[in-house]
Formats: sequence, structure tokens, C-alpha cells
Amino acid sequence: MKVLFIGGTGNISTSVSKLCVERGIDLYLLNRGTRKVEINGAKTISGDISNPGIANILKDHNWDSVVNWIAFTKEDVERDINLFRNKTKQYIFISSASVYQKPPSHPVITESTPLYNPIWEYSQNKIACEEKLNKAYRDENFPITIVRPSLTYDTVIPFPIGGWTEYTIIDRIKKGKKVIVHGDGTSLWTITHAEDFAKGFVGLIGHQQAIGHAFHITSDEILTWNQICEAVADAVGVKANIVHISSDFICENENSLLASLLGDKSHSAIFDNTKIKTFVPGFCATIPFSQGIKRTLAWFGADPKRQNIKKETDEMIDRIIRKYEKNLS
Repeated sequence: MKVLFIGGTGNISTSVSKLCVERGIDLYLLNRGTRKVEINGAKTISGDISNPGIANILKDHNWDSVVNWIAFTKEDVERDINLFRNKTKQYIFISSASVYQKPPSHPVITESTPLYNPIWEYSQNKIACEEKLNKAYRDENFPITIVRPSLTYDTVIPFPIGGWTEYTIIDRIKKGKKVIVHGDGTSLWTITHAEDFAKGFVGLIGHQQAIGHAFHITSDEILTWNQICEAVADAVGVKANIVHISSDFICENENSLLASLLGDKSHSAIFDNTKIKTFVPGFCATIPFSQGIKRTLAWFGADPKRQNIKKETDEMIDRIIRKYEKNLS
């Protein structure tokens, strides 16, 4: 099976790329080579998908499946439809579970949950991408499959304030400084390790019956944000000094956090994975967060250059905490 990944060396896609090679897929990676990640066994095509000249670079290729890991706008997928029309048997679009209804009207999310996010532009753009692709499927049988990851991690720290590509939250925990957990910390969330996600995703590649369908792929482990923070601190080897602050107060005082908090993480996210398990029998996420986060921190610890501690983020967290505690006095 001949497969093209546009991207393929990111936080989620690296694990998928490695599993594809392991399973004997003839994998090509189209990227600019800016991330120093080696996928042994994959072939590399150097190029920028947004460059009009890319059509000439790919003109001699036909694909069993094309996966775009870096499409974010309707214009991105319109370009891909034109580029891969009659050139691939399957086009997989990486959407996001943040497209699901916010606030949710039902606590359990299925693929039939309405797509509606009035707050986060990123999610709105992903919804527009899905709508464009579904129209192409209906109008011309363009062979789409849509995949919606939730908070998926490997080489990022899945924490809303001071985490992700930053090491700021870990530095604060190590130093015993206060860290913010939004709300009272009891809302429920789902975090998935990229290697678990890969097991479900690779099963969809080339899956004839997956054409025209959308899937989310997540762990079945459900944690509170308190438990998530405690697991991160336990991986560091200390106890977290948690301050609970409402999401509304946080966002009123730091607009940069509004989209990801009020548009996503302030709501509980419990996913029903029946559909992916039906299409990919045997899929099961097996890496609990308490173990996965230790692997992530070991990755950060292996290279000091990865430990990006941002002074601006540190000061922002202190500023929000000061204002909150002042309001209490």
C-alpha cells in the first residue's frame, strides 16, 4: 500500500509514521524538513504543500491513501481536493475533537454529536474544512475519511496553562510554585498517547468501508483535571501546589487562554469509541496517563534545549494568581 503523509513528523504523526513502516506500508513523507525527526524506512519528498509547484513534484505518483496532518483552513482542503482528485483512493483529513458541540448538551461524545464551537476559531476552521470535504464526497465521490483527535500527546505536555511545547509548568512544579487548575478541577477529560492513537489510525488507512465516515480516536481513561495535574507532579517527583481558579476569571484576565479553555477544556470530554473499535477490531488504548507522562518528561529531560521555560508565561501565571487571591481578600 502506497501512502503519502503531508507532514508526518509531528507530535501525533511521528508515532503513526513509525507504525506504518512497521506494518509494511510504503510510506512517503512530504514536508519541508524543518523538524529533525528521522522515520527509518519512510521515503522523503522535500517540498511545501502550499507551493503551487508541488503538483509538478507529485505528478508521477498515485496513492492508496493521502493524509494531511497540517490542513487547517477551507482553502487548504480545497487545494488538496484539486491536487489529489483522481490521484488517491482515500484522503484522510485530520480534524479535531474540539469541533464537537460547546457547551455539550450530552456528557458522552459520539461521532453524531453536533459540530458547533462558537468560541474557538481553530475549531470553526476545522468544521469548515469538514463541510467542504463532505460536499466534495457527496458531489463527486471524493474519497474522504475524517479523523478527530482529542488531546493527544507524546512530545508535548498536555496541560492547559504553561504546558504543550513549553516546560514552564514543569519548572513551576519543581520549584513548588503555585500552578493553576481551571475550575474546581473535577471536570472530566480524556488524554491519549500518540502511540495509542496510532493503533486506531493506521487501521483506517486503506480501509474501504471508512470512506465517507468520521471517527474520533481516544483513550477510554477518564481523568479529572486535578488527577491530571497530580499525575504530572508525580512524574516530576513532587506534590503540585494547586490553585483552583474559574475559567471565566482566567479568561477575563488573560485573553490568550480564552479559546482553548472556554472553547474546549473547561467542558468535560468523555468519548464513546465504539465506532473506531467497530471499524478497527482490537483497537484499545493501553498507555495510562500516569505512565505516558513519565515517558514525555523523559523525552524533555533528554535534551535541555527542549526545556523551553517562558518568562512571559511564568509572569502571566503569577499575575492571574495575584489578582485572584487579591479578590479573595
